Amino acid sequence: MSTTPELTRNAIDLPRLPIPDLKQTCQRYLRSLEGLQNSSEHDNTIKAVNYFLENEGPHLDQKLRDYASNKFSYIEEFWDESYLNYSDSVVLALNPFFILEDDPTPSRGSQLMRASSLIISSLGFVHDLRANILQPDNVRGIPLDMSQYNRLFGTSRIPTQNGCVMKTKTDSKHIIIARKSQFYWFDVIDDENRPLFTEQELHNNLKSIVEDADKNDELDSSGRSIGVLTTENRKIWSSNREFLSKNSDNAKNLDMIDQALFVVCLDDMTPENPAELCDNMLCGTSRVKDGKQIGTCTNRWYDKLQIIICENGAAGINFEHSGVDGHTVLRFAADIYTELVLLFAKSINPVAPTLFKSKLSPYSKSAKGGPQPVPDGQVIPDTAPKRLDWMYTNEIKLGIRFAETRLSDLICQNEAQVLEFNKFGKLFITKHGFSPDAFVQMAYQAAYYNLYGRTECTYEPAMTKAFAHGRTEAIRTVTPEVVKFVQTFNSDVSASEKIATLRAACDYHSKLSKDCSKGLGHDRHLYAMLRIADIESDEIEGKNENNTSNGASKPPRVRPSIYSDQGYLLGTTDILSTSNCGNPALRLFGFASTSPRGYGIGYIIRDNSISLCISSKHRQTKRFIETIQAYFVEVEQMLVKLHKEANKRNNYTEDDNDAYSEFELYFYEQP
Repeated sequence: MSTTPELTRNAIDLPRLPIPDLKQTCQRYLRSLEGLQNSSEHDNTIKAVNYFLENEGPHLDQKLRDYASNKFSYIEEFWDESYLNYSDSVVLALNPFFILEDDPTPSRGSQLMRASSLIISSLGFVHDLRANILQPDNVRGIPLDMSQYNRLFGTSRIPTQNGCVMKTKTDSKHIIIARKSQFYWFDVIDDENRPLFTEQELHNNLKSIVEDADKNDELDSSGRSIGVLTTENRKIWSSNREFLSKNSDNAKNLDMIDQALFVVCLDDMTPENPAELCDNMLCGTSRVKDGKQIGTCTNRWYDKLQIIICENGAAGINFEHSGVDGHTVLRFAADIYTELVLLFAKSINPVAPTLFKSKLSPYSKSAKGGPQPVPDGQVIPDTAPKRLDWMYTNEIKLGIRFAETRLSDLICQNEAQVLEFNKFGKLFITKHGFSPDAFVQMAYQAAYYNLYGRTECTYEPAMTKAFAHGRTEAIRTVTPEVVKFVQTFNSDVSASEKIATLRAACDYHSKLSKDCSKGLGHDRHLYAMLRIADIESDEIEGKNENNTSNGASKPPRVRPSIYSDQGYLLGTTDILSTSNCGNPALRLFGFASTSPRGYGIGYIIRDNSISLCISSKHRQTKRFIETIQAYFVEVEQMLVKLHKEANKRNNYTEDDNDAYSEFELYFYEQP
């Protein structure tokens, strides 16, 4: 049963992503560079932008508008290409992770019970998606595009010698279980997309897989980690797939994994701290014993959606980012976690009303759904777990060894640090009149400036799913207001002056964020015109090659002035890559740094806490996170002091202030 028609109808009903005015795009671009360049550099960029506006710009802008005239989104194809043409390892470069809060039901604390519960909940989500009864996404009543859900399940990123392609099997019925680098499969839903298992039956399947994998691992585990090949450079992985596919059984195994709904990784490790938990969800652990890799890094298939469960029941999701953004996977994670909370609540009081707005699947555990009889005439599902056995040639054995070595190098180059800050959160921030996201973004700027004495290019995605096939626009956090704030905050001025510049920086960041969510940023427009320019250059080069003799030298490609100027590289090299993915279902969220000299910052803002997972290639990550924490404490003290002084001037008592706090919170949360 395909979901495409309903989700396409959702896209048709939404407005198309606007292409911003060219002059306004250039103005926004220049403003984003003011805080990153000195005056001489900025003057050069202004000249390049002016030349672009008077020469190549209008032509490229019009070509883009012509190109996009019959498309849902002018950026969609170019954005997909940017992911699929990425040639390096996707590990630590493309795949983010979520860490779920623990299951509230104590009896589900073990690995297999947690895995069984998450799988059953996931199957309820799959059923509702395919039955077109999944509650539509919206923000403050504004409907959001749902087309990305088409690429969430049964989807795999397939490498070729010329980039990658996404393939989706819309009627997939089975899942893959990974244990100690071995893969197993079994059907989990019927032809009507209804779950085939009770939780206990599924638990029995998983238990038999663990027993078989552990026994098989003791017999022979050397060089069998096929999954590690997915961590390779795309061309190398493509070649290895070709070697594998020469054997018909191997080819069937690859199809079985590619077409699976998702992969469940049962890891044989218990994280000792939150940082190790993040590392395990991001890239797995690298542990070598007697010259053999025994870490969890090989117990993965990075080209697909993966649910990862540790031995202590800690669970997370690592997802392939080409076809879906964080918001889509977050909805999936939130829905399956909501079901667990409701189950726990009903175990205490079966008739208790719920505050949750999400409607549960009719086949979820808490809705008393479950396996259904197979109608006459339909194929009987294959529910017994089966191991995928591979034929290993010498080329494949070498490929696995080299891939594991290179992956271990990547893991050794990465570190993650976690801050779970519990002194305040959203309620405190909004009480003092700040946007929570802008407030936390300024913490990164202040901490970085405190350590390095400068501001750097910063990226934050703004969701554009209010538009057909919308994905994201880039919020460029560093503005003149931010530069003034960080310089003021690190000077000897009064607390009121520091907070005033903080407020101005936050206010502008909030405005910028809203504009970007409306499609009125500059990054995607400039990138799309660059791709149009590249396509034109390719066409010209192709004609020239046909008209010139063999052996003629190829002239270097000349890019339009705005892209050949150093400002464009500066303004698109993300030293601080940040993303806010807040939801009660998540404990932590993160991804690797996108630059060798940068930081990757995933953060969650709750009512009374802020959680950060920061990664880097062994910069001063711990010191950076400690500086952010110190900033939070200092700003809190300033705000509390200024608040008390204001109350005293206005003859307010603390009781008066408490009485107004709920109103203030309501006021500041309104759009």
